[in-house]
Amino acid sequence: MQPRNVSMSGVVDLAAVKAAGEAKQKAEQARADAAERGGSAAPSGLVIDVDEAGFEAEVLQRSAEVPVVIDFWAEWCEPCKQLGPVLERLAREYVGRFLLARVDVDQNQMLFQQFGVQGIPAVFAVVAGQALPLFQGAAPEAQIRETLDQLVQVSEQRFGITGLPYVPEDGAEGADGADAVRQGPPEPPEDPALTAAHDALDAGDLDAAVRAYKDVLAADPANTEARLGLGQAELLARVQGLDAQQVRKEAADRPADVDAQLRAADLDLAGGHVEDAFGRIVDTVRRTAGDDRERARLRLLDLFDVIGGDDPRVVTARSALARVLF
Repeated sequence: MQPRNVSMSGVVDLAAVKAAGEAKQKAEQARADAAERGGSAAPSGLVIDVDEAGFEAEVLQRSAEVPVVIDFWAEWCEPCKQLGPVLERLAREYVGRFLLARVDVDQNQMLFQQFGVQGIPAVFAVVAGQALPLFQGAAPEAQIRETLDQLVQVSEQRFGITGLPYVPEDGAEGADGADAVRQGPPEPPEDPALTAAHDALDAGDLDAAVRAYKDVLAADPANTEARLGLGQAELLARVQGLDAQQVRKEAADRPADVDAQLRAADLDLAGGHVEDAFGRIVDTVRRTAGDDRERARLRLLDLFDVIGGDDPRVVTARSALARVLF
């Protein structure tokens, strides 16, 4: 029952990025259809009470298909009585974009302790098995909405988790009912240029992959999949042939050597140690000035593109970078 941290570590899986993008399109289309038909996700399934015995199935397992927002509350807690109805109303308003799980802390002390709750009400989220603190106390509704919007966006773009399917309120089925919505819109056509770039990357032809991704971005600068692919291809090209043991020794022996630190950061990221890579370069930016600082800063921005700008680790590192720069 203990919350598990199953974060998306390491180099971006481009197939997952592509699937996430397609899933997001389908989810948006389904929700647009829901709005037109006046329906919603099944209301009875959007707010659940969870105990320690059901936590694995009701929260951890379901977090692979829908973000689960956990409201830690107690009967004697007055702020909880203010926050709870707001969260329940928003759960229905968000049409299945998240599931609200209510946990009575008096009856579930183990969960209360495992999440490190300091006081109630306290609100967490679990996405793909990863526990994330959201806020504590009876926050204003505007702040809650902003937090939920960010949670939904990260869940869709980073993990491909788009929420519960639309179900008409009258239970209608058939071509004009839930079955038609669950099928979603037609598959988007494949972009031949992007497919060629992916194929080159899969084949290990990094130079060709870099060129192909740059060609896609020249035609479509906002193409997230191509930007992530380019970042990955360039990263793999930089670490190709490096002696990991030697690189790490040089970085440890020469903390002021910017190139040594950047090589080590590349290896960190390629090996899945995302926070280590970001932290190393932020520290390098802090210790340097002039051209060296600018080189380190730009490399960090490149690594952000490998992971994706909406990843919480990127958001945290951006804040850290801003603090050392300004």
